[in-house]
Amino acid sequence: MWRAMTREDTRSHPMPSAPRLFFVTGETSGDLIGARLLRALRRRHGGDLAIAGLGGEAMAAEGLESLFDPAELSLFGLTELLPHLPRILRRRREVLSAIERFRPDAVIGIDASAFFRSVSKGLSRRGDPAARILYKAPQAWGYWAWRAKPLARLYDAILALLPFEPEFFARYGAQARFIGHPAIDAGIAAADGAAFRRAHGIPAEATLLVVLPGSRRGEVSRLLPIFREVVARLAVGRTGLHVVLPTVTSVAEAVRSGSADWPVPVEIVTGEAARYAAFRAADAALAASGTVTTELAIAGTPMVVAYRVSAVTGMVAHRVSRVEHVSIVNLVMDRAVVPEFLQERCTPDLLVPALADLLADGEARRRQLAGLAEAVVRLQPPSGVSPSEAAADIVLEIIARRGRAAADPSRPASAG
Repeated sequence: MWRAMTREDTRSHPMPSAPRLFFVTGETSGDLIGARLLRALRRRHGGDLAIAGLGGEAMAAEGLESLFDPAELSLFGLTELLPHLPRILRRRREVLSAIERFRPDAVIGIDASAFFRSVSKGLSRRGDPAARILYKAPQAWGYWAWRAKPLARLYDAILALLPFEPEFFARYGAQARFIGHPAIDAGIAAADGAAFRRAHGIPAEATLLVVLPGSRRGEVSRLLPIFREVVARLAVGRTGLHVVLPTVTSVAEAVRSGSADWPVPVEIVTGEAARYAAFRAADAALAASGTVTTELAIAGTPMVVAYRVSAVTGMVAHRVSRVEHVSIVNLVMDRAVVPEFLQERCTPDLLVPALADLLADGEARRRQLAGLAEAVVRLQPPSGVSPSEAAADIVLEIIARRGRAAADPSRPASAG
């Protein structure tokens, strides 16, 4: 799946009219967003695309041969990043060299904002003519606002997933365009939960909890033992409790071994379709903070969000945080629709009663379901097209505009 790009790649591309696109993704969520964007680009362009860069399994299914496994970039916090810094810098050089050989019309960074920012700085210093497009802006509004200041000169476009982001970035001179959240394109609401239960032998009347300990190795190692204890306590006095653990290939073995001794029936599934069907089948979810919480909201699955990072990273984050919430639903609604248990509050003592409230068919469950539905409405794109199609239109518009500027020396090129 992963291979080094050769000089032959730059000679065997389609006709010159085919847009040449280089992708930089680092997260599982970014891989899925990139795959949807590729499909939308092909629909909107109506012709060939020449693609290269970094992507995971979903983008591989769309024809991208990744330079290396982008999971290498899935690091969070100081204690995870520092030991791997030499390798990250080496990978950055490889990416810059690959871009120089590929000569793309646009370089698109998705859900790998820190790494892509570093790559974009390198391209800027080299005077590379490719447009630079940031798909999913860094959460500067949540932590360091100064991170927004250089974005105006680094990127030709910022594609914002959240409705309040354009106003925030505008205060720092950066233009961001709200396109809606790409998870809306995933077909989550149409997934068949009843069929999932039948396929996995889970009775229709059984209580089903979906457990999501994250897609990074560090997340899984910190959260899975806590989640195991939560499940064990929930099982006491509750007959017929089943658990499904949707995961990704990069951490599947760790999830499998970490859940081998759980006291309830556990199903481990991989793949986008199985994950969404599991969401629709579940009565509630225990989830690590991340994109998956938005997917659960679209599925209409009530949830409890839990997260824990290293003590050092947690201390720094607490000191610089500018927001009260971490999950997208709560940020969009500006209130605690979803219970969040972070750092020292990420304990079974707190998680168990919060989940028990959601598993009961009472006011807490009904109130959260109403909040989730309203948040999903706010995440819809402002235009009449899907989020991925809105993103594709902007990418093609920028490429066309820069092409016209290059053909007319008297016309200034777009910023970047």
